[in-house]
Amino acid sequence: MKRIIVDYSKLTDAILDLLVEKYPSGYDPKDIIVFRNAQNEVVECVEVRTDDTIYLVKVSKRLVVAMEDYEDDQNDDYEDDNEDEVFEETADEFDD
Repeated sequence: MKRIIVDYSKLTDAILDLLVEKYPSGYDPKDIIVFRNAQNEVVECVEVRTDDTIYLVKVSKRLVVAMEDYEDDQNDDYEDDNEDEVFEETADEFDD
């Protein structure tokens, strides 16, 4: 299984989906994995997995903001889709 370390600035929508799904209320300190990289720097990450890859996403305040913004955008898209459905149903009622 591949292990990939990802910075928040390089997150894809797919990885953000995994993060928001796994940590819907945000991550706790117990979710953070701490290790030293090749430059002997301390790195803090949270883990999300796909079938073939483990993503270690670097923890930062910017990650929290990115997750919140992404979740808000997803909720806005869902609300927009539902408004269209309600409008279509209402329009159909007037067609009769």
